Amino acid sequence: MTISEDSGNTAPDWLAAAQKHLWLPYTQMKTVAPPLPAAATEGARIILSDGRELVDGIASWWTACHGYNHPHIRTEVEAQLERLPHVMLGGLVTEPAARLAQRLAALTPGDLDHVFFSESGSVSVEIGMKMAIQYWINQGKRGRRKFVCFRYGYHGDTLGTMSVCDPDEGMHTLFRGA
Repeated sequence: MTISEDSGNTAPDWLAAAQKHLWLPYTQMKTVAPPLPAAATEGARIILSDGRELVDGIASWWTACHGYNHPHIRTEVEAQLERLPHVMLGGLVTEPAARLAQRLAALTPGDLDHVFFSESGSVSVEIGMKMAIQYWINQGKRGRRKFVCFRYGYHGDTLGTMSVCDPDEGMHTLFRGA
């Protein structure tokens, strides 16, 4: 791990560019505090540009639960990049996607034998919502578009998922009924 040349208490020059041009999620850009300049990651730690280290308690929103730069994961990702054609599954399919879908279908109960892959939890919930609406359209009941959700539930941050979240405070309440 290496830190950029600015190891003092001064902010790196790119931080000003981030503050001017980067729209950060979950923020009111007019009042947000300056972000911390992350320069590197290792294991469960985030290293700031001045060398301070933070423990990443939420694992980069749960995407780094095995730690950053885990050697086994890096090796497997590099191997996949060499052999796996990354294509959108819209009219195209790859052998690894087919094999994984087959394995997952074998693990599910009853006649649940189809798998839909998505890139995030929010997108998967929204796709599930669209599938539910499509189901009712296929049954000839076009008006069935309401969803039941748990009070204080969190389902994601896309427009559709925010419409079925129920935090009493925060931005999600703005999207109820969207």
